[in-house]
Amino acid sequence: MEKTEKHGNVLDIVYIGVFAALIAVCAWISIPTTIPFTLQTLGIFTAIGVLGGKRGTVSILVYIILGMIGLPVFAGFNGGIGVLFNATGGYIIGFLASGLLMWGIEAAFGRSRIILILSMIAGLILCYAFGTAWFMLVYSTSAGAIGLGYVLGNCVIPFIIPDLIKICVAVFLTSRIKKEASL
Repeated sequence: MEKTEKHGNVLDIVYIGVFAALIAVCAWISIPTTIPFTLQTLGIFTAIGVLGGKRGTVSILVYIILGMIGLPVFAGFNGGIGVLFNATGGYIIGFLASGLLMWGIEAAFGRSRIILILSMIAGLILCYAFGTAWFMLVYSTSAGAIGLGYVLGNCVIPFIIPDLIKICVAVFLTSRIKKEASL
């Protein structure tokens, strides 16, 4: 029994590490803009979908910690704690908030496909909220007041359709991966 439990713990660590790496690779696939277009949310949603709320959220946390200690895992091959304090850092923290929310929704309502999709949408909205609030705070501190409409127009609205497509892809990948592997 103890050997099986240790084997399960080792597999959990491996899965968490693999998905933290996947999120990093998704961050590197980037189109630079005010807020870079990346595939990070695809990695976040797929991690939660495949690993579940707990392990998926831990993989997001590992990804953020790797970036904070200086590994170039964030968009544009950036790393370091300073990235979290720039205008886009709130979106990175929003990834963790999204994972926690999705984990909570999973705990309350289960892991059906519709619940997964709804939790991904709720997680995306929470990430937008964190990121937008942080962007406004950092920008207004360094450059002066900025309007919510301007921030939404540059940091949220252009991302809605691509992020909804990423949710669809994550749901598809989740079902395929779970079908092929015993996670």
